[in-house]
Amino acid sequence: MRIAAVDDDPAQLDLVRAVVTSMGHDCHLFPDGTSLLRVLPRETYDLFIVDWELPDMSGPAVIRTIRNMVTVPMPILMVTNRSDERDIVDGLTCGADDYMVKSARVGELRARLMALLRRGGHALPPPETAWGPYRFHPQERRVWVEGEELPPLPAKEFDLALLMFRNLGRLLSRGYLIETVWGIEADISSRSLDVYMSHVRSKLRLRAETGFRLVSVYNHGYRLEDLGVAQQAKTA
Repeated sequence: MRIAAVDDDPAQLDLVRAVVTSMGHDCHLFPDGTSLLRVLPRETYDLFIVDWELPDMSGPAVIRTIRNMVTVPMPILMVTNRSDERDIVDGLTCGADDYMVKSARVGELRARLMALLRRGGHALPPPETAWGPYRFHPQERRVWVEGEELPPLPAKEFDLALLMFRNLGRLLSRGYLIETVWGIEADISSRSLDVYMSHVRSKLRLRAETGFRLVSVYNHGYRLEDLGVAQQAKTA
């Protein structure tokens, strides 16, 4: 998963990064609200950790802006020094999903993040999943389309395809796709990603005739669309 944390305390950011990376996730750190909101239109994250007192704006203002900018509901954890009941109520009311008073309790932070990720749909996946005519078996890395098993896909193509189906309808940034499939230190160009996605589109026949279409969104990333759902929305 890709987690964004905004805090003006470098020590707190170091603690958050240590916890997040120990859980096997990628962590992106921001010293103020403006720097996070600036990249939000072109980047994708799975969870946000927001401090209340920031140098440029309040944490609640950052959270409200995230809710307005990100159409897919994303879990948000507010981590702050404020512990009054009124502050906790205000923090949750502004859009945070959970509220934690700052401390060195690493275990509590890890547990809260795990709970939020589960609530956000990031629990361990089932051994086999299906979307319309597509069926995936992640452990054996096998894919069926309309009952026909496809030839084995290269590892990264399989991972990209499964990632897109698990985020059906969600616009995923190029950075998100590269970090999730290749890792945060990967040296993969946007052009190389385009080649991989072209292979995924072709081999899985992600076009209108199968009911699912893989589209490229200029200057951002990719989205897998369920055309059946889109058609229902038009006729509703």
